[in-house]
Amino acid sequence: MPCYRCGARQTDPIRGASPWKRGVRREAQVLVCPDCQRVHDLDLDTCASCGSIALICRLGEIECRSCGEVRLARADEPLVTAGSPGSARMPGLAAEVEAALDRVLGRS
Repeated sequence: MPCYRCGARQTDPIRGASPWKRGVRREAQVLVCPDCQRVHDLDLDTCASCGSIALICRLGEIECRSCGEVRLARADEPLVTAGSPGSARMPGLAAEVEAALDRVLGRS
């Protein structure tokens, strides 16, 4: 899964925990790269109870990691739309797989 803001792909960390962070945006789990984490306005969903952005989405529920509140997720908005940050740099999965196969198999 790429960074929702810039489209950068996550790479395996050398040692220790990943510097990438999880968040929830428009009722869906997203990743935020270390560069985009420096931006103050990440436009992530917040907890209705405590205002924290430390949310996780799993099995149709959104849970606040700060206060523990759990609510049902609604998935009525698309996560990435044309013209949103990172959408121009997010090729489809088929294109990524084809490019990876070309590299591995030495195709031009």
